[in-house]
Amino acid sequence: MNSDTELAPAVRSILEAARERSGGDGVVDVDARSLPDALAAADADGRVPVIAEVKPTSPTADGTRADDPVELAEAMVAGGATAISVLTEPTHFGGSPEALARVREAVDVPVLRKDFVLDEAGMDVIEADLLLLIVRFVDDLEGLIAAARERGFQPLVEVHDRGELETALEAGAEIIGVNNRDLAKLEVDLETFESVAPEVPDDVTLIAESGISSPADVQRMRAAGADALLVGSAIMDHGAGDSDVTENTRRLVRAESTDARETEQT
Repeated sequence: MNSDTELAPAVRSILEAARERSGGDGVVDVDARSLPDALAAADADGRVPVIAEVKPTSPTADGTRADDPVELAEAMVAGGATAISVLTEPTHFGGSPEALARVREAVDVPVLRKDFVLDEAGMDVIEADLLLLIVRFVDDLEGLIAAARERGFQPLVEVHDRGELETALEAGAEIIGVNNRDLAKLEVDLETFESVAPEVPDDVTLIAESGISSPADVQRMRAAGADALLVGSAIMDHGAGDSDVTENTRRLVRAESTDARETEQT
């Protein structure tokens, strides 16, 4: 794990809170819904594969949305989302394992547990189809990937640069997310994905994360090689508490359609 001194204060606080949280009462056993199958179905249906994120708030959000997580997730699926990401970090993102459990019961698409999992105990909190592991924050990535798979999770391994990508590939990651947000400064740059993507093998499922807010951004990330996009803030639109989550999702899902391209050009 890289030194906490290199991280933004908000991120250091998130990690401190994660270290203090306990795991569950036993080892979970997940019968996971396949993300690769869901992505293939979306592509066949002419939809951009979007993993829409239920994120009540965050250190970088403009506000908070108190909508019911299930209603939000169902609205995202109605807008064409291929999968749902649910924040379970309570202190800084307003999430909870209970919210994820309710969402997963309500929708029929894969559900990602978005949290700061640092060890095996942190996995055994709630069942989900996918589990996030952030290269920068873990010491034994290979061991954690193996532990996640033993429980039935599909591990989504997050990287930010080519060095972390190499670590992820050596550890056996099959689903990799490239975070456009620099956790040292909390700044977003879509060129991050564009610089890392060419080094990712074709047989790895590649996801672009953070900073994707418009159909043009979607088209840019897809052109750079993204198999799917993880989008939170642009769909939740924290600054407008009554924003239409279904429509926010739909405009990104349809970003590669002829009508969407023509709209972007006018």
